Amino acid sequence: MSIDQIKAEARRAAFAARKAVFGSGRDAAAQAHLTAALAPFGAAPLSGYLPIRTEIDPVPVMASHPGPVGVPVILGAGQPLDFHLWTPEAALVEGPFGAKVPAEGVTMAPRVVIVPMLAFDARGYRLGYGGGFYDRTLARLRAAGPVTALGFAFDAQEQAEVPTDQFDQPLDGIVTESGLRLYC
Repeated sequence: MSIDQIKAEARRAAFAARKAVFGSGRDAAAQAHLTAALAPFGAAPLSGYLPIRTEIDPVPVMASHPGPVGVPVILGAGQPLDFHLWTPEAALVEGPFGAKVPAEGVTMAPRVVIVPMLAFDARGYRLGYGGGFYDRTLARLRAAGPVTALGFAFDAQEQAEVPTDQFDQPLDGIVTESGLRLYC
């Protein structure tokens, strides 16, 4: 079985696990832990995301962040993400894959990135939707200077080991409703 097939199987299981806990009221505890995990970074530029499907919701944490906040924008297949400034009042338009993006495309460079996912493991690796956008983006950001990547997920999304290849970027930590797990 190829790595792509193995990842596809892992994604199917991960979608089901995430869907099973979505809407169960666990977001608030995870959001409190995310707020605490971000506190040491002060007003550093932050990128979050506007949730789609059954993703855990970081928006309340993003809205309370004291510094600039951006959200990811897909520029095209095979490219890293761009980040555009976001506020809770920002006008949004439909972006690729159903994600909303700010109508005004003012770019920003995050120092901390909140990363969505389907699954994660104890090594700090994540399984995304398969486009490689965050892996390319984290590689680019890390090459330019220090950046902290924090995954945000439900405990139920943890797998024994997510399948990885040479392009997968590990996260520095993952925040769930149980707290922060640091890896790097």
